[in-house]
Amino acid sequence: MDQIESKIVRKLPDLLMNDWKNIFLSELGESYFESMQVKLSKKMQSDEVFPPQDAIFQAFNLCSFADTQVVIIGQDPYHGKGQAHGLCFSVTSGLPLPPSLRNIKKELHLDLDVFLTNQDGDLSLWAKQGVLLLNSILTVSEARPGSHEDIGWQKLTSLAIEKISKEKEHVVFLLWGHYAQQLAKNVDEKKHLLLKSSHPSPLSANRGGWFGNKVFSKTNDYLIAHQKKAINWL
Repeated sequence: MDQIESKIVRKLPDLLMNDWKNIFLSELGESYFESMQVKLSKKMQSDEVFPPQDAIFQAFNLCSFADTQVVIIGQDPYHGKGQAHGLCFSVTSGLPLPPSLRNIKKELHLDLDVFLTNQDGDLSLWAKQGVLLLNSILTVSEARPGSHEDIGWQKLTSLAIEKISKEKEHVVFLLWGHYAQQLAKNVDEKKHLLLKSSHPSPLSANRGGWFGNKVFSKTNDYLIAHQKKAINWL
């Protein structure tokens, strides 16, 4: 094994732990993963890549296809050391909240009219309740946002959105900003609820359309109306 290949110890499909693995392999095939692995290995040879290898598919591993009832879409992982752990908008426990996540927490407070005692930035508890926290691009090089657009992640994550739209019913898609709204433009609005708002980043949020959007209570109202369990957002 040469030096480049040694940067990835495990094959990408081996990092998927539930029903998503069969979905992706049956739709995309081993060769697609092999192509992505070669490209990712080259990035890892020259750059520090986030999130850690075992967390690349964390969004899928914590929220199986069968359990998915809410989808939140981001662009690519945080590019600061130690932040990204495979869930969009979420950071490793104990780290300071990035600006977008601070605004998410503020809107939670406004929407649910409760004091948030949990100010930790790890959103894993959401994922374990059926919230797919999905970045369109699953890896990034340190300090270089958008640097892994050429890996091929978008085909995989677009497939995930397509499969949810076609094969499930009454899923809530939280589409924050233009990027997320474009990725989900083909979601069947007759079968699912699409809640669109501005992005929670300070620039977008301060222009209006984020604070007061009540997406969290609207999500729970919809889930309950369709005999599903509400999400504990706190």
